[in-house]
Amino acid sequence: MPTVSYKGEEIECEKGANLRDVLKEAGLSVYNGKMEQLNCRGSGSCGSCAVQVDGEVSEPSKKEKARLWLPPHHPNHDVRLSCQTKVEGDVEVTKGRGLFGQHI
Repeated sequence: MPTVSYKGEEIECEKGANLRDVLKEAGLSVYNGKMEQLNCRGSGSCGSCAVQVDGEVSEPSKKEKARLWLPPHHPNHDVRLSCQTKVEGDVEVTKGRGLFGQHI
């Protein structure tokens, strides 16, 4: 089983599990500030669940790539939307600063 490392915690999950859901079920949030309440609930439209991911994950979908082109994100920021990312192997996750986590 893959292991997701985030904020000093290690969570085991099924291969192919949604990264946002894995962290949420473990009681960990991928949101900063008011985005905890104002997010899109995993539809991939707000961009506030952006995290830096190091490890084996799914390729970004067209929907995710399109959202990451919109401010405050940019494709050069090297972040993924946790709500659109599937865990394929061991992963280390980092949340950046800023309302959308855009400052890694």
